[in-house]
Amino acid sequence: MPVNSTAAAYLQCMATNLADRVTTYSATMLSIFRIVIGLLLVCHGTSKLFGWPGGPSVEVLSWPYWWAGLIELVVGVLVTIGLFTREAAFIGSGHMAVAYFWQHFPDDFWPINNGGEPAVLFCFALLLLVFTGPGSLAVSRR
Repeated sequence: MPVNSTAAAYLQCMATNLADRVTTYSATMLSIFRIVIGLLLVCHGTSKLFGWPGGPSVEVLSWPYWWAGLIELVVGVLVTIGLFTREAAFIGSGHMAVAYFWQHFPDDFWPINNGGEPAVLFCFALLLLVFTGPGSLAVSRR
């Protein structure tokens, strides 16, 4: 047997074993992903509403920032605990799309230039949760 075919067979076997091992943890890792995204969104909301963990808080009921903070806080809590994950993620994804196009896009097309990278990343991370669901560690698994 030539060396190349032996090496190819070995790599194929390794890839199959790795895929099998990783697949067994995918539901748990999806939950960890969801929890991290949710906690980061909570931080964005509390920063706007209360000035914690950083930044100044905005005036109560001011449009659109206070309302954006409220949406981020509520969606973040729901996504973190895994309750109504798909619905909350759908609302949060739309919220982040609106945030990008209202606040960042007018400055420049590219997110790297207009400071809109977090909004785009949140938008697509939350959109992913709409389609995948909450994972195995959630209050509600639907």
